[in-house]
Amino acid sequence: MTDFSVQRLNMVESQVRPSDVTDQRIIRAMQEVQRELFVPAEVVQLAYMDDPVPVTARSKGGEPRCLLPPRTLAKLVQLLEIGPQSAVLDVGCATGYSTAVLARLAGRVVALESDRDLARAAKGALEQLGVGHATVVEGPLAGGAAAQGRYDAILLNGAVPAVPPELLEQLTDGGRLVAVLRRGPVCRAHVWHQSGGTVDEQPAFEAAAATLPGFEMPAEFAF
Repeated sequence: MTDFSVQRLNMVESQVRPSDVTDQRIIRAMQEVQRELFVPAEVVQLAYMDDPVPVTARSKGGEPRCLLPPRTLAKLVQLLEIGPQSAVLDVGCATGYSTAVLARLAGRVVALESDRDLARAAKGALEQLGVGHATVVEGPLAGGAAAQGRYDAILLNGAVPAVPPELLEQLTDGGRLVAVLRRGPVCRAHVWHQSGGTVDEQPAFEAAAATLPGFEMPAEFAF
C-alpha cells in the first residue's frame, strides 16, 4: 500500500523547499493537504510527481486538464503575498487542490471552474477536508468572478497566452495576479501588481504548466 504521507513529505523536501519557497505557511499547507484526494484513482500514483498531473482525459485533440506541479504552485502562491484576511480568486481550480492550499493561507477563496465535472469534484473534495471558507463557482475562466467582489490575489492554474483585462480589473488596490505565460516554446511565470489604478507586470521564473482553456487568442487574418 502506498504511503502518501511519506510521498507528501518527500514532495515538500525535494521539490518545494529547494525552489526558493521560504514562506513557512505555504510549506506547512502543502505538508498537510492530501494531494491524492484531488487526483483520479487511475492516476493516483502520480499525485506527487513534479510534473503536471492530469485530472481529465485528453479530449477533442486538446490537452487534458492538470494540477500544477507542486514546485510551480508553491512559487506562484508565494508571489501572491497572501495574508490571513486576503480574498483570493483561484482561476481554473480543477479538482480543488490549489483551493485547499490557498484556503490555509487566506480569509476567503473563490474557486472558479468552467468544467462541470471538475467543479463537482472540487466541491466534494473540499467538503471532505472540511474547507469552509472556499466557494466553488462555475463559469468561463477568462471572465473571472466579479460578482463575488474584488480580490487581493488571483491565481491562474495553468499556462495562458495573455491575461485578459477583465481579470486585472478584479484586483483590489495593492492586489496581485500570477500566471504562467506561454509564448512560443517557453513558459514563464509573471506577476501583475495593481497600484493606484495602474498595473505593472514583471517576469518571475520559468515554469512547467499545462494549458488553461478559454484564454485562446483570436486568430489573425492573413492577406
